[in-house]
Amino acid sequence: MTDSAKPTLLVVDGHSLAYRAFFALPVDNFSTKDGQHTNGIYGFLSMLINLIKAEKPTHLAVAFDTSRQSFRTREYTEYKANRSESPSEFKGQIPLLQDCLAAMSIQVLAKEDFEADDILATLATQGAEQGYDVLVCSGDRDTIQLVNDDITLLYPNVQGVSQLKRYDRQAVIDRYGVPPEQYPDIAALVGETSDNLPGVPKVGEKTAVKWLTQFGSLDELLANADKVTGVVGNNLREHLDDVTRNRRLNRLLTDVELPVTVADLEVQPMDAQEVRDIFARLEFKTLIPRVAELAGIEQQMAAVSSAAAQLAPVAEQLDGPALAAWLTGTTGDVAITFVVQGGLPSRVGVATSGAAAEADWSAEVAAFIAPWLASDAPKVFNDAKPQVKALARAGAALGGLAFDTSVAGWLLKPSFPDKTLADLVDRYLDEKLPEADPTQLVPETEGATPGQLSWYTLRVSEALRAELAPSVASVLTDIELPTLTTLADMELAGVSVSHDKLSGFSSELGARADGIAQEAYATIGREVNLGSPKQLQEVLFEELQLPKTRKTKTGYSTDAAVLADLQEQAPHPFLDQLLQHREATKLRQIIESLDSAIAADGRIRTTYVQTGSQTGRLSSTDPNLQNIPVRTEESRRIRAAFEVGEGYETLLTADYSQIEMRIMAHLSEDPGLVEAFNSGEDLHRFVGARVFAVEPADVTSAMRTKVKAMSYGLVYGLSAFGLSKQLRIEQSEAKQLMMEYFARFGAVRDYLRSSVEQARIDGYTETIFGRRRPFPDLASPNRVLRENAERAALNAPIQGSAADIMKIALFHIHDEFAREGLGSRVLMQIHDELVVEVAPGEWDAAERIVRERMGDAASLSVPLDVQIGRGANWDEAAH
Repeated sequence: MTDSAKPTLLVVDGHSLAYRAFFALPVDNFSTKDGQHTNGIYGFLSMLINLIKAEKPTHLAVAFDTSRQSFRTREYTEYKANRSESPSEFKGQIPLLQDCLAAMSIQVLAKEDFEADDILATLATQGAEQGYDVLVCSGDRDTIQLVNDDITLLYPNVQGVSQLKRYDRQAVIDRYGVPPEQYPDIAALVGETSDNLPGVPKVGEKTAVKWLTQFGSLDELLANADKVTGVVGNNLREHLDDVTRNRRLNRLLTDVELPVTVADLEVQPMDAQEVRDIFARLEFKTLIPRVAELAGIEQQMAAVSSAAAQLAPVAEQLDGPALAAWLTGTTGDVAITFVVQGGLPSRVGVATSGAAAEADWSAEVAAFIAPWLASDAPKVFNDAKPQVKALARAGAALGGLAFDTSVAGWLLKPSFPDKTLADLVDRYLDEKLPEADPTQLVPETEGATPGQLSWYTLRVSEALRAELAPSVASVLTDIELPTLTTLADMELAGVSVSHDKLSGFSSELGARADGIAQEAYATIGREVNLGSPKQLQEVLFEELQLPKTRKTKTGYSTDAAVLADLQEQAPHPFLDQLLQHREATKLRQIIESLDSAIAADGRIRTTYVQTGSQTGRLSSTDPNLQNIPVRTEESRRIRAAFEVGEGYETLLTADYSQIEMRIMAHLSEDPGLVEAFNSGEDLHRFVGARVFAVEPADVTSAMRTKVKAMSYGLVYGLSAFGLSKQLRIEQSEAKQLMMEYFARFGAVRDYLRSSVEQARIDGYTETIFGRRRPFPDLASPNRVLRENAERAALNAPIQGSAADIMKIALFHIHDEFAREGLGSRVLMQIHDELVVEVAPGEWDAAERIVRERMGDAASLSVPLDVQIGRGANWDEAAH
């Protein structure tokens, strides 16, 4: 039989490769919606699919250990005793992996009292004897001993299981200097740390190979141990029993009784339904087509998927009167989708659970369905805000917004929100949304129509409602949806910005940056690209010989924070010039992004991202208004360009004073903090007096700065080391400061500790209003991930509650302006600040509404203090 005609047997070590895959893939990115981690399963299956595709085995089996106990642990109780317990995230993955293999019709083998390697050795030996080409895939080096002319080892490299090193007989000799059958002799002498088998002290791989080459075999070496000289010879003689035991334990068994023969391992057809069911349960959507292609069952899989998916109804094409009649004749939720083109509706689709309808948007359609749109009839959207804005531009009002699937999906998974309706359909319905390929001029597949999009949206909303905890459902209904409609109005209004002021400041910054660059070139005697990390590394660390910074993949870090620390550690004129140049350049980029966003009417219209953070805080984009510097001379000049618009009297700014510390006082119920806020005293002076044991009048500015940094730092999990860096003080002083703080405000410490512990139990934190943020890494075996999660969990309830309070105040102000018929309007929400454009003669009413609605946005044990400012521009209105 020629080699090409020989059948191929592939045997795989399931547990060892799944474990390697677990550590190769980020655990956070692979978990099902019910919290089951799947990175080990996914990595293993992905490797196996590639392996089968490349090697085309005719016979296949995967072996697993049954437990850590075997005949080897009975002989030597310390065998593998050094191995730590499997990470909690890995637990439960092996049984699920075995379910996947069973669905793929792949033989799974395990045997009590034996290890997976013994099963591999038995099958490999039998296969070689019976004329098979044998491939052994394992991450255990003991399997090297199996390699011969008929058996090849596929061994994963350090990067995980994505790349496999091929060891035939010659490759083993090249790597270890001995034939495969002698590799266990090396391991017996050197020892195996992973198996907790101690070797001969001071004997490494080179010495072991030298001895085996000299004496011919391990048996001969041991028989002539007295001829080995030096310290290592003495060590060998003292550890002969260890070597003998190691060799006995690392010898793989080739005669384990198994319930199958090699012939029984012939690759079998896969069951499309079973593969789809288990892979869908584990949310392995991308693996399903790969498995189907591998097994040649694409058509069966497509048929299964089609049978599982509900068939979207064909939408009725209606005119205005018929659509109005259709809508008024429905009961319960109706999902609605507007196709937006050029900022206006172009088509509308609606759906109930059993039917769909749609129409081109026209003046007639708008007139007939306007009463229903404005009514309280419950309406379900996906990504409602741009559609609400399009309706408003078309002169149509919207009432009854009951659900937004994109916002609800974000509330459920704030770390990895689904970006599109297709993502939501995939995750929650386990179906594929029909989408036309945008790269094809004539798409082969028609996308879902607006009516069908609405039908999918309604079904996703039902699935999401079933998953939302009552408190989170309340956050959606009572906070996020009213905020959504308020943000739509704010985006439509925009804010008036002076092009002349921005462009003038930009020119100044450009000239400043050029001047600083010339000074920097003069300092080092040549021109370099001040934006090139590579060139800066040459200047800083080679020419100027400054202390090396943090190591990166491309050299040493040159980011701004690192260079600021370097400048303090080793001051140099070039460093100072470089940092000044970066600041001027960064400011100019911010200004230019703002200037280019000014519309023809002189106003900037940002887009507020409601689902962009894990804590609930808003962000903005196109342009980003959140990155304007705070409380610097440059920031004042930028803010001065934001002006009151034509037809309005003034700008009003409002923000909460120390809102996060007030929430801390409320949540911790610390008597000292509660007293500080209720007494109306300056918080940091009050706290400083108690920490430093002086009268409030004797608290110096330095003392106040320290307790302020301490108070806010605690909210973000600041350590003594971090506090010492921030305040530029010794770490011992920072530690003492923290001890004195907690001695007087012990309830704060107790609250922070208990909140993290409760999150560890629950798996999430919760704001005052019930917003949840999951923290799976609190149980991570990775110390860095776990500690990062602990710090974030400290802050999440506080920052999240502050975000909720600001949103509640925002839409209450917006709604009350409308109820009282005011022309004043909220323009911006930046960090903890609101900016309101006040109509002529409405200052008193606007100020009253803002102050009252911000003050009563939450009922805390301490008052919410609101600071108000007034001016012709944003800077002038600062308070």
